Amino acid sequence: MSDSHGQSVQVEKIIRANPEADMFVHLGDGEREISEMRMKYPDIDLRSVRGNCDFGKDSPDFQIIEWGKARIFCTHGHRYGVKGGTELIRSIARDNGCSAVFFGHTHERYLALEDGIDILNPGSCAFPRDGNKPSYAFVDVTENGIFLNIIDVGF
Repeated sequence: MSDSHGQSVQVEKIIRANPEADMFVHLGDGEREISEMRMKYPDIDLRSVRGNCDFGKDSPDFQIIEWGKARIFCTHGHRYGVKGGTELIRSIARDNGCSAVFFGHTHERYLALEDGIDILNPGSCAFPRDGNKPSYAFVDVTENGIFLNIIDVGF
């Protein structure tokens, strides 16, 4: 999920809709909500990165998540020019040995395979800018690869 911008209700909807999830990842601009969810749900694995509107020091600028055979570069995206394209962020992912990159920042859904790198922006779970409903992604890492789906946040 990404770009909740103070809407902890949306973050909690995603957590409650996925009780069997092994991990949740917030891709920035939601540090207050993430802190709240960590207190409310201390037993879930909730990871996060800092967005351009996050001013705390709880989250790093990026994380590399290793899950099974997948190695995923997670960042908000504002430091990598994602509003102008994915070339730089793909290069950073490749340089870090990652087969996938997850980012936010644009508030627009994006799902593609480019130069052998899976690229995912789940859109904003609160304030989408692409004419779609608020959304998040469901990621399934299996022995056969990584499967990515973008899902509307239920109301």
